[in-house]
Amino acid sequence: MDRRSFLTKGTIGGIGAAGAAALAAPALAQSAPKVTWRLTSSFPKSLDTIYGGADVLSKMVSEATDGNFQIQPFAAGEIVPGLQAADAVSEGTVEACHTVGYYYFGKDPAFAIAAAVPFSLSARGINAWHYHGGGIDLYNEFLSSYNLFALPGGNTGVQMGGWFRKEINTVEDLKGLKFRVGGFAGKVLERLGVVPQQIAGGDIYPALEKGTIDAAEWVGPYDDEKLGFFKVAPYYYYPGWWEGGPTVHFMFNKAAYESLPPVYASLLRTAAQAADANMLQMYDYKNPAAIKSLVGQGAQLKPLSKEILEACFDAANATYAEMEAVNAPFKKMWESIKAFRSEYYTWAQVAEYNYDTFMMIQQNAGKL
Repeated sequence: MDRRSFLTKGTIGGIGAAGAAALAAPALAQSAPKVTWRLTSSFPKSLDTIYGGADVLSKMVSEATDGNFQIQPFAAGEIVPGLQAADAVSEGTVEACHTVGYYYFGKDPAFAIAAAVPFSLSARGINAWHYHGGGIDLYNEFLSSYNLFALPGGNTGVQMGGWFRKEINTVEDLKGLKFRVGGFAGKVLERLGVVPQQIAGGDIYPALEKGTIDAAEWVGPYDDEKLGFFKVAPYYYYPGWWEGGPTVHFMFNKAAYESLPPVYASLLRTAAQAADANMLQMYDYKNPAAIKSLVGQGAQLKPLSKEILEACFDAANATYAEMEAVNAPFKKMWESIKAFRSEYYTWAQVAEYNYDTFMMIQQNAGKL
């Protein structure tokens, strides 16, 4: 090959490479446009585990797009109050929120189903239903009329039954009790004489301290210690039967979500699932030390009595029957969960339950 031929071919090749680069850059730019969203949380920044889910989502989408897709989180109260987060998204005030569906029980009880309702599924069970039992699709079928699209964005695991200023041993002790408890659980407890109160997380402590309420549930040891409830309500009951596996959701303005480039929508689903898993892992890691710390500071751990649990279970089933009779979306989702719940607990009591029980016996014997 002579020099002239080499230069000619090299120049053509060079032009081809340069042309490909020139074409590639605009194509990448088109697939990764600048998108900036705001996300309002229902939680204060002091709760790094539950508020932190929004930070995980924000960081992942930004890093994956070289900063082209930005989601800026705001704590409860910075844009709207925590219990109005979904309203702000539905109305288009912000594009996204990080919240819990049962906060909007008053709008429609069906909001609560995919988050947590009494005696539903554990964290593992509800995630199985969400991702493989059609739960995500069923919830979004309901939410579409509110201009919302939701993805699971965290789970706390089974929660504690709450902080009480006095001991409760019987169903009679529940009568007249002013209890900060969310959505559906409040509806159930009303049947047993409880007076439910819906109060945002940041407002619970002063209400307990002043005696405006007699008891409050929040999440579990790690978060509860941060909020200081043990200082004003020493009796710490378990389990939180109304939240066996509560899902925190990312809710997106449906129109805004559907306008995203497909690659961004796919990334958002991946990042939300990562945040979902990460939150549960954090709680599982942080709660063991926190429960020891709380007991060391005077918290008195108390199991809810069998009498109370059975009365609550019966009251929940009566409430479900009423809801199913008048609310078609509620009925559709609850029937789906019930069908899987039976199968799930058939399996859970075989290997998982027996392994955990054996290991707990060893731990209590001081062998671990």
